[in-house]
Amino acid sequence: VGILDADITGPSIPKMFGMAKPPDVSDIGIFPGETETGIKVISINLFLHRPEEAVIWRGPMISNAIKQFWSDVFWGKLDYLLVDLPPGTADAPLTVMQTLPLDGVVIVTSPQDLAAMVVHKAVSMCRKMKIPVIGLVQNMAGMECPSCKTMLYPFGRSDGEGLAAGM
Repeated sequence: VGILDADITGPSIPKMFGMAKPPDVSDIGIFPGETETGIKVISINLFLHRPEEAVIWRGPMISNAIKQFWSDVFWGKLDYLLVDLPPGTADAPLTVMQTLPLDGVVIVTSPQDLAAMVVHKAVSMCRKMKIPVIGLVQNMAGMECPSCKTMLYPFGRSDGEGLAAGM
């Protein structure tokens, strides 16, 4: 499995996996970093001197970085390549949908109304680009209190099933 972090201005994948070492670069390309469990990762954050450093790029540079992560990274044999995108329908998602051979999209959301609005836009974009939406994951919908076992809904009651069914 590989993960291409296409959220160029808000890359989070290396932090989630505790990665900080820059990728190795050779004549044949860039070698992705690898997690302790063997997941290959490429992210702009792995190239920064400090992970909190801002990446302030316009659309063409973002698009070129994503294309380079696809074409210049020596991924090796992968069963799956996951592409992490920022929310919305701007340059990064458009570049990925126009450039990479996608089997489908999994939309990740949270239970707020604002997030649902963005999900509708992302699904609309997928439909216009003829990319199948193969799933919807709703994070932070609820949690069980570890002491009293009561279900808590920090963002209000979720209707992830209704959201998915409506699309």
